Amino acid sequence: MARKRRKLSKEMEAEIKAAQKKVEFVSAMIRDIREEDIQNEYAEAFAQVHASCSHLAQLYVSEGVTEESEGTLALYKGLLARFEEEYEL
Repeated sequence: MARKRRKLSKEMEAEIKAAQKKVEFVSAMIRDIREEDIQNEYAEAFAQVHASCSHLAQLYVSEGVTEESEGTLALYKGLLARFEEEYEL
């Protein structure tokens, strides 16, 4: 049985790259926090954002643009917005 081709999107690829850069930047800012307790609190709060970005990138590579990848992108954006609203870096 032939394998179904992945649907790709330049716009989604650009959003994923931007998301990965944002996650890398915020992670670096969290690592720069001197107080260990605060650093751990921020890292725990950011873990969901990081996980959703990683899942999105992996999902896009394996399946392309699907309802699940679009939903994961929306989830990432929502989690990031909530993190930025609740935590000041």
